[in-house]
Amino acid sequence: MNWIELVGYLGSFLTSITFIPQVYKSWQSKSVGDLSIWMITIVVTSTLVWLVYGFAIKSGPVIVANFIVLALTLVLFYFKLTFKKKS
Repeated sequence: MNWIELVGYLGSFLTSITFIPQVYKSWQSKSVGDLSIWMITIVVTSTLVWLVYGFAIKSGPVIVANFIVLALTLVLFYFKLTFKKKS
């Protein structure tokens, strides 16, 4: 593994953790009222496109980052569909 690939994996890690605070906060509060369903849909779609690209070019960092982001975003999507709005 060369230094460029290490930089890629570092970027992959940092990208992957961006949604962790939001998922945790949403889970704890059982509230996702302020999250836009359109934003979640766009992130899921763009992540799927990036995954196709990552597999096409056989790039581990791209695949890892986008797989994790997809999983976290799908959790938010699930929360958006299941958590009831607070009045």
